[in-house]
Amino acid sequence: MSAPLFLVDALPGGDTCTLDGPEGHHAASVQRLRVGEELILADGRGGSATARATATAKASLELQILTRQTVAAPDPRLVVIQGIAKGDRGELAVQAMTEVGVDEIVPWAASRSVAQWRAERGAKAREKWVATAREAAKQARRVFVPVIGGAPDVSTAQAAGRLAGGFVLHEEATERLSRVDLPNSGEIVLVVGPEGGIDDRELAAFVAAGATPVRLGETVLRTSTAGVAALSLLATRLDRW
Repeated sequence: MSAPLFLVDALPGGDTCTLDGPEGHHAASVQRLRVGEELILADGRGGSATARATATAKASLELQILTRQTVAAPDPRLVVIQGIAKGDRGELAVQAMTEVGVDEIVPWAASRSVAQWRAERGAKAREKWVATAREAAKQARRVFVPVIGGAPDVSTAQAAGRLAGGFVLHEEATERLSRVDLPNSGEIVLVVGPEGGIDDRELAAFVAAGATPVRLGETVLRTSTAGVAALSLLATRLDRW
């Protein structure tokens, strides 16, 4: 089993450090790491360090740094503009997309989104996505934590502004994502609609902005799984997998 990963604001500069706070509590009291066991510290921006526990307390660990590594950011980046979904479906999508390698997720206030992120409610909903992405990155041992864009969400016009050369998952599309040309660098932006799908005006706006409607296959996937399936396909085509 691979060593557990814990996220820190910044990697230690010396040969020893203390892991405390929420991550230290989780390591010492929840995962019950013991002296001699190894773990990974990551800053969520590509930097990581392998460390060994030298002493434990109720809510912290003393660590010896063994190795350090910096990983270059993926290129092209994988960006999903995700239609806001009701209930926990949005969080399920964020969790799974993080596990399969998404680099940025942008909450989109689609016309058919049942849930509406407004004022304080919107800020809290966005923070749930941020927390979900963070925990999923730890579970997947990712040294990059996906960015959650939006403030707290984006409009159709704002989404269209990022879609030159991007793609829109749509059940009536004739092009297949498995066969379209992909850029060698920059970012690949993919739109995933909410439960009710993408309406004709939104699709027209995205196409006018330079996006290509695509489909995965003959079946129609839920909003919580469509992005995951598409990212898995893209990860294979880009040799990430």
